[in-house]
Order: sequence, then structure tokens, then C-alpha cells
Amino acid sequence: MSENIRNFCIIAHIDHGKSTLADRMLQSTGTISDREMKDQVLDTMDLEREKGVTIKASAVRMQYRAPDGQSYELNLIDTPGHVDFGYEVSRALAACEGALLVVDASQGMEAQTLANLYLALESDLEIIPVINKIDLISARPDEVAEEIENLLGIDQEEIIRISAKAGKNIDAVFEAIVARIPPPKGNPDAPLQAMIFDSHYDSYKGVVAYVRLIAGAVKQQDELRLMATKINVKPIEIGVFSPNLVPVKSLQAGEVGYIATGLKTVSECRVGDTVTQKDNPALQPLPGYRQVKPMVFAGIYPVEGEDYDDLKDALEKLQLNDASLVYQPETSQALNFGFRCGFLGMFHMEIIQERLEREYDLDIIVTAPSVEYQVLTKEGEEYCIDSPAELPDEGEIEEIREPWMDIQIFTPTDYYGPVMELVTGKRGIYTGEDYPAPTRVQLNYEIPLSELIVDFFDQLKSRTRGYASMDYQFKEYRTEDLVKLNILVNTEPVDALTMIVHRDDAYHKGQRLVSKLKELIPRQLFVVPIQASAAGRVISRANVKALRKDVLAKCYGGDVSRKRKLLEKQKKGKKRMKMVGSVEIPQEAFLAVLRLGDD
Repeated sequence: MSENIRNFCIIAHIDHGKSTLADRMLQSTGTISDREMKDQVLDTMDLEREKGVTIKASAVRMQYRAPDGQSYELNLIDTPGHVDFGYEVSRALAACEGALLVVDASQGMEAQTLANLYLALESDLEIIPVINKIDLISARPDEVAEEIENLLGIDQEEIIRISAKAGKNIDAVFEAIVARIPPPKGNPDAPLQAMIFDSHYDSYKGVVAYVRLIAGAVKQQDELRLMATKINVKPIEIGVFSPNLVPVKSLQAGEVGYIATGLKTVSECRVGDTVTQKDNPALQPLPGYRQVKPMVFAGIYPVEGEDYDDLKDALEKLQLNDASLVYQPETSQALNFGFRCGFLGMFHMEIIQERLEREYDLDIIVTAPSVEYQVLTKEGEEYCIDSPAELPDEGEIEEIREPWMDIQIFTPTDYYGPVMELVTGKRGIYTGEDYPAPTRVQLNYEIPLSELIVDFFDQLKSRTRGYASMDYQFKEYRTEDLVKLNILVNTEPVDALTMIVHRDDAYHKGQRLVSKLKELIPRQLFVVPIQASAAGRVISRANVKALRKDVLAKCYGGDVSRKRKLLEKQKKGKKRMKMVGSVEIPQEAFLAVLRLGDD
């Protein structure tokens, strides 16, 4: 009976208590026994627990008995909690009829909550606002309730106030879900349309697709077709999340469950794709599917050359669970063999880096991140590059286009000035502002993605004492006056330190990078020149002084010609050494590029 089904998700900013509320709901409905209970039960990765942010979406079915004796099937579809995973969030929202909007009573509305709230409103979901952490000393539930009322026009009396950690007032949340969220519509007799809102790889069952059935029904023996990738599959198993995988004989329209496809890579079973019957297919797929494109690129190299194969295996395994990670082999003169990887954003890159180091016990060097540029040559050729080293000579280029983003920064009004100063210093263009509450302002800007990816978020947090939050979306590619900034160490270009920068910033960035490298590159027995060049000329230079070996120590007295002879011999040796000697560049030098803005 789809009348008694409720499909909902929880929208919240990082660390506002989304996973804790999910834990209490699982406990209250007896889905998980007290013996099996642990904090953040839906967050299976250690990283998710530490960072307080859901990285991988999950789903769970709960049976709730209402006070009137009716039994309801509640499907909670957990959404990732970070801006990098915006597309996954939009697909999870499309699988629901309602959303719990969880807001921290001490922090109020944040940028990420707002961004996901607007996505939920676009998907026409029923919004149930919930104020969490009301038992904190710093809680200000009345002010936060007023913020929500101004934003959504919902009467303050209807906003539920809870403490998810203490389990206070959780019943009111269940009652609101049953009363306010509509049951799913969908004809169980129509051709099958099931939307994939997430997937994971299982070594026994292949790719397990998380699906919400919009119309039709699916049985174990049905032959299925994925409409975007045009792949036919015979399910190994179908079932529901409770919260572990529990096999069932069939799934009906309105239900949420999984289909174990037996496919060997997640890229064949994409988030947002539509599953239908092979013999009686739906006329058209469900709307909203798109292929996720990486936005940020970086090189990942093993510190020890013999770890290359281990790194390759680790990336292959990570890609099985994460189709948005793309990589291809590349070589660098300074770092030897490695991989050029594409990520959804900086947070995604950080997660992959930490997983490689922790789960696969690898020592890696990650180069400075860059974005994808569009290059138009004078011959009229147009192509994309994601590594600064690939940029052709300036004489061949007609124009370079770089990606620009729309960015919203949510901050207390006290930090208006520091935020303005930061964004305009990063080539940002002011487009407008809103005041969702008397003491908070939302500033809207356009900004190049290349300025956003290095240390923007850290600087924003430090200038606003951690109070500001931000959200961003891709806007367009724009033609800009960009040049390649080369770094030469001992007259050899170091491709891993190459950057693409705006012509106006090239001199300052080159100078700062040369100064930093001078401190970081160890002294040799010969002078090591470090140079920065852009637009065909050297714009900055510094020398790492030679270590001086005292060759005259053994000369005690005697003719001065003996001393001169020894010094001449040393001079020739240094000259020869400089020609054949190679300078080892430490890992800190590559990290220096990331910290250029700290000065």
C-alpha cells in the first residue's frame, strides 16, 4: 500500500546533527537494536565520523507505528553534506516527497543548508523545519525560528524543536512526517521507471544500485535495461535497506530499495540514470540525468617510485565506488611516474587523498590543483587542458577561457568588510546581497574557480572566525588574460610547479614562490639559481647559496700558490657538478604553491 509509504531526506549543513537525528530515528523505530547501535550508524567511513560530514549517501527503511495504530513504512534517503556533491544531493531529493530541514540552534541557517533547501523547493518537496541542539548553553532557538519563518513563511509554532543527541521530542518529528509529507504517487501497472540515486561496489554482487521506483514494479527474474548507458542486466538480487541489505521478492512503485546488477564498474551504472524493463521499456527516461564532470585536477605521485603499481590499484578500487573520480597516467620530470586525477572539488580531492594515505597506506605527493581551461589557437583549433604544463607557447594562443563560478557567502554582518576584501582580492565581482536575518548577510559574487580552489575557504573561515559558510555553482567559461608561470630550478623547468595565472598577478606570485622555494630547497655544493618566468621573460630570481667546504684546512703554512691551486681545483669541480648535479626538490616545495596566499 503506497498510501502508508513516506519517502523523505534530511537537509542540513555540515555538523548540524543530521546523522545524529537519523540515529535516533533508527533507534526509536527499533530498526537497529540498542546492542548494534553506535554513533553515526549510516556514516560507515572513519573519515565521515571525523569530519562530521556525510560523504556517501545511504538509505534505510523504518517501520513506524503511529499513535492511532496505523503502521507506516518510512524511507530515509541520506544525502551527502558538502557542496562538491551537489548533483548527488539533487538526485536524492528527486527520490523523495519531503525533507526535514535541520538547523543548529546555536549557529542558525548556513549557506549549504540554503543551497540544498532551494534544490528541495525546486523539486517541489514538502519542507518540515526542525531546530536541533536546543539543549546547548549557546542555543538561541527563538532567533533561529524567526530566521526560518522569514525565509519559508512557516509559522514559528509549526517548527519542531528537538535535541537529537538526548532523544528529546523525536516523536513530534515522526508525527510531522506522517501528517505533512504526501504518500508517493506512481502507477504500479505502468512500465518500470526506477531512478538510481546512488550506488556502491560489492565484490560479490557487483554494482549495487540504490533505486526509488517512480512507476511500475520489479521482480528478481526481470531483465532490466539502464537507459542512459544502454546496458542490459539480469539482477543478482533485489532488496531493501534495513539498514543492512535485506533481499525481497519484488519492489513496487513508491518504494525505495536496491538492485544488485552484477556490473563490474560504477561508471556503467550512473547516478541519475533510469532503470526500466528490457522487454516492456518506459517510453522515456526520468528527467535530470547528467554526467558529472570533474572541476578540479591535480597530479598524484608516489613518494617512492616502486609504489606506482600500488597507487594504480588503489585508484582503481576507489573508482569502483566513486564514478566521479577520473584519472590517467602522467609523467613529470621532477616526480617521475604518477596520475593526473580529476575531482568534483577541493573537498572531494582532500577525501581521496586521505583515503589513499589511510586505507591503502601510501606515501603520496599531490601537486597544486588546477582547473580545466579552454584554449583557442591561432589556427582555429579549440581544446581543453587540465594541466598547466600542457599550455602551448604564447605565440600560438588566440585566447584562453577559464571557468567562473557563482558564489554565495553567508556571514554575520560584522564580517562584511573582511569578506569583501578577500573576494575582491581574488578577482571576484560583486553581484548583490540579501539579508535573510537582521544580523546575517548573504553576499553574491562571480569568481574564477582557480582563485577558489587553493586556500579561499581556509581564508574565509579565518577572517570570519569560522562563522561564514559558502556555496558555489558553475556559471560559464570566460576569456581572460592568462599566462603560464614557469619555475626553473638550476635552469631546469619543474613542470609540477607550473601554474596558469592572470597576467597582472604573475609578477607577485612568481616573486613569492621564488622566495618560498629559496627557503625550502636544501643547499648544495654549488649555487642553485631559482627563477620564475612568464610571457617569455624571467620575472624573478633568487640563488640558494653553495655549501662551502674548507679545502684549505689541511694547508698550514707554505706557499700561497698551493692554496690557490686547491681553490682553482675546487672551482672547476663546482662548475662540473653544477652541469651534471641534480637538485632534489622536497615535498614542501609543492605544498608552497598551495600556501601562496598566506602571506
